[in-house]
Amino acid sequence: MSEQQPWLHDLEIAVNGPATALSTRSGQMGDGATGWIVDDRRILRSLHASLSDQDTVPVAASSSGPTSHFWGAARHLGDPGADPTVDVHQKTHVGLHELLVEITVSSRASEPVVTDLLVTVGADGIDLSEVKGGQITGTAPSIRLEEQVFWQDARHRTTVHPSPAPQAVEQLDPSRLRQTWPLRLNPGQSTTVSLRFEAIRTRASAHDADSGAAACDWDGLEVTGDDAWRDLVQTNLTDLKHLLQKDPEAPEDVYAAAGTPWYLTLFGRDSIWAARMMLPYSPGLARGTLRTLARRQARSADPATAAEPGKMLHEVRREIYAHGEMELPTVYYGTVDATPLWIVLLHEAWESGLDLGEVRELLPTLHAALDWQAEAVDASSDGFLRYVDHSGKGLSNQGWKDSGDSMRRADGSIAPAPIALLEAQAYAVQAAHGAAELLDALGEAGTQDWRAWGRSLAQRVRERFWVERDGERYLAMGLDAVGDPIDGVGSNMGHALGTGLLSDQEEKLVVERLTRPDMLRRFGIGTLSAENPAYNPTGYHTGSVWVHDTAIILRGMAQGGYSREADQVFDALVRLSARSQHRFPELIAGDPVGQDPVPYPAACRPQAWSAASAAVLLQHTHRRHTRQDLGG
Repeated sequence: MSEQQPWLHDLEIAVNGPATALSTRSGQMGDGATGWIVDDRRILRSLHASLSDQDTVPVAASSSGPTSHFWGAARHLGDPGADPTVDVHQKTHVGLHELLVEITVSSRASEPVVTDLLVTVGADGIDLSEVKGGQITGTAPSIRLEEQVFWQDARHRTTVHPSPAPQAVEQLDPSRLRQTWPLRLNPGQSTTVSLRFEAIRTRASAHDADSGAAACDWDGLEVTGDDAWRDLVQTNLTDLKHLLQKDPEAPEDVYAAAGTPWYLTLFGRDSIWAARMMLPYSPGLARGTLRTLARRQARSADPATAAEPGKMLHEVRREIYAHGEMELPTVYYGTVDATPLWIVLLHEAWESGLDLGEVRELLPTLHAALDWQAEAVDASSDGFLRYVDHSGKGLSNQGWKDSGDSMRRADGSIAPAPIALLEAQAYAVQAAHGAAELLDALGEAGTQDWRAWGRSLAQRVRERFWVERDGERYLAMGLDAVGDPIDGVGSNMGHALGTGLLSDQEEKLVVERLTRPDMLRRFGIGTLSAENPAYNPTGYHTGSVWVHDTAIILRGMAQGGYSREADQVFDALVRLSARSQHRFPELIAGDPVGQDPVPYPAACRPQAWSAASAAVLLQHTHRRHTRQDLGG
């Protein structure tokens, strides 16, 4: 049997900047994707605690931001009977370059409890791509027992600091050791043992980011409402805070890393969307994201990295990233939409108060991005923004639905690339009109040309992307390699709302189509119609429900004045929050089980644009209250 990507849906995940800790519900590490991952390398493979060599029974677990909490029962100790009298509470906290594990054993037994706390630690040093691929090769680094317990991989030295010191340390094999603490607990007594793991970088990578949580500018945000609503907002914004990273080239600038554990780094599209969603509450995140991406804007063409002058990157990795047949360089530009989205963010940030002087500093970046957008359209055969992977090792689809099977026709077949995505055209139109306003404000020439450019692209979309089928009219997901509409009904059309691409009547058609039962599900809007033959509720982009996708559509509906429909979508995401411990996952399955959501097993938690979707919901409550105050 071939190795498979490990699943995450039943794990507890804590994150802080470039580091994340993944544990089972019992607090243990050792199987699948569990472990402590720093800078895209797993440096702690296993952590296993037991009492008298017997595991505790997991009772409850919860995670938020950098911390996971666990509650277990030692049913083999204490008084006999159904009620546990010896509990084990574990707290796992991801700090700055360290992992702190605190294990507290508490007794309510009627007699003293005598036991040994045994903690086994396993060293590691493998690249994240191996963890994701489920293909663990090579040997783990050896643990050395000198004045301190430590091990060293290719890029880190990891040291273990226990407190209090264990009574015994036993080396089980070169990469594993067991530490022992004898415990005697009188009735009502507790004792705590802590292990602090410290990881120091010993060799630089291509992107040594640190946590940017300290620079978070929404800590003082006040949220009113019931407990469930406050939990929704606070849990997700806490997660987003601890996904922040500092630009290694300019630590005053922060951006949101895409998500943990697989994408804990700078992503153009994801980071921009998170900043756009948070803009009403965090001007600093928008500013940092704009600057961080501007520093890495492509200056020349390179097919191996998909770079073209003026283009914004897709992602940055610490090392070359290999997964299956894909092999991505440390800086990869294979995205069709990050560049127009960067322009849109700049315009929206200015509208929200970004100083015109700061906008002027980014003017060369803006001009280069606009030039790329125009040249990419000119280079296509039909005047649309298209993509194609020239390297053979990159992404075959380069919009947000970047899986190879995402672009489906109405008959369920896969559309061939190069593809002109609907949403990419919408972002480009929005970027052109927003750039014209910026250039006007800066006293620059060319504003009328960009307005005309945007109107012309919108007209071409109007002529080519609308589909007439079975008596209805809707927007195709894109145009395929030969220019035919990709006529499967998908969520892509929702991204065109509020961009200036569509007329009022066209927006009405889009909103109506997306709120039918085959698209609007119990917990959000599906990526593909349930009526499509290729529909798969657990397909990554072929039927699943993505939180950020749903929130973007909600945002567009609300901006267009479609209050009733926006309320329906809002309610779906609130239902999901209530059934996912208020921590939005990257995506879920398209169909529920009973009344509950079905996890997409490999989904990241937290994911930046999913967490930032809480800000979209928060904005919608403000609009809803305003409508009520006005009697609407």
